[in-house]
Amino acid sequence: MAQKPAPTWASYRDSIGDRSSLFSAITDQWPVERALYPGCYLDLSPSTAIHDVTYVDNDRRAATYFATPGLPESEAARARGDQTRGEGASAIEAPRITFHPADYTSPLPVPPHSTELLISLYAGPVWDNCRQYLAPRGLLLANTSHGDGSIAALEPDLELVAAVHHSGDRYRLRLTDLQSYLIPKSGAAPDVDTIRRNGRGIPYTRAAFAYIFRATS
Repeated sequence: MAQKPAPTWASYRDSIGDRSSLFSAITDQWPVERALYPGCYLDLSPSTAIHDVTYVDNDRRAATYFATPGLPESEAARARGDQTRGEGASAIEAPRITFHPADYTSPLPVPPHSTELLISLYAGPVWDNCRQYLAPRGLLLANTSHGDGSIAALEPDLELVAAVHHSGDRYRLRLTDLQSYLIPKSGAAPDVDTIRRNGRGIPYTRAAFAYIFRATS
């Protein structure tokens, strides 16, 4: 029986879609050079637009993928080449890709306040465990799948600066009318402890794929 090929970012995109245009939109709006992506699994899309990305995951398939010599770099380079043929897309040269096979809830070998973008997509309590790595005035990209976006919305040291929408692989940022987002459907006052305990976000009257918050200090 033939052995099933090891998963790659290319095969992972078949199931989740390509988020490359999301990170192009972010870097078009803000000068992000360094990002930290805890719970990344095989999602290499940040490296299509951001020069220096540190990926963290304790899944053995992710560890195998990132340890394969030249594979992540070649997939990122191929995707960047595709982007340069798209209208308004941004490209970067020679991305730096670092991977830590680790549980992000434990201390990471990452300097404090060293990253300009902290990414939390379907990964659990990234903000609670990795906020110390975010630089002053840095950005948090979070969705509400595991509650991170809803926790961030209640964090006094964060302000909402964009809502993320998408159609297929095309992502766009909404930078205006942000006061209409993050309004709970139930009308009840959201509670951070309840969100953490349940591990899921709050249903809002106006939904988005994710939200971008900026640290106020």
